[in-house]
Amino acid sequence: MFKTKKYQVIKNAISYELANFIFNYFLLKRDAVNFMYQNNIHSQSPILGTWDDQQIPNTYACYADFVMETLMMKVLPKMQQETGLQLVPTYSYARAYKKGDILKRHKDRPSCEISTTLNLGGDPWPIFIDETGSDNVIDEYKNIHKPNAPAGTRIDLEIGDMLVYSGCDLEHWREPFEGDVCGQVFLHYNNVNGQFKDINIFDGRDKLGLPSGCKVNKS
Repeated sequence: MFKTKKYQVIKNAISYELANFIFNYFLLKRDAVNFMYQNNIHSQSPILGTWDDQQIPNTYACYADFVMETLMMKVLPKMQQETGLQLVPTYSYARAYKKGDILKRHKDRPSCEISTTLNLGGDPWPIFIDETGSDNVIDEYKNIHKPNAPAGTRIDLEIGDMLVYSGCDLEHWREPFEGDVCGQVFLHYNNVNGQFKDINIFDGRDKLGLPSGCKVNKS
């Protein structure tokens, strides 16, 4: 299905038990970091995560959490099997969504050429995919798009399921979240034979697990 439609749902990509473990780990990390911030007992380290995500402000998110980076490598063989592509990991990004959050309609940057969103736990929150591959976004951050934009295909993911999609080609979004909390992790890859293979390995970092832009030799 991925080869023809550029997206595919993989049921039980990881077990419920593993997803639930990672979900509870991430909520514990969120609450611990929040306590540290509130009591000024922290250093401003990007590995702790942030509430300053421009795409969804005031929602806890973390780039390249160690567990999520490990998970990215764990599902790599399954990603390659389902897509028929040889892939290199770029980066992971996890969020603990809260009530009222909205993921605005958008396409992704080159490091997200082949991506997955994996449901870790919490309340269900469907994602929508525009299968046409058309460009309808006028202003992503103001959530303005063409009035005749396709309604998209609704995809519901159970805990442990993941949606694999071509992030640079297909617009995707989520409507306002009506639940209390939803844990999702985005795992991003590039095609080793694609146009981004040389410039985006590890999203420009020296290795997995490092913060964004962390490269010792930038020459």
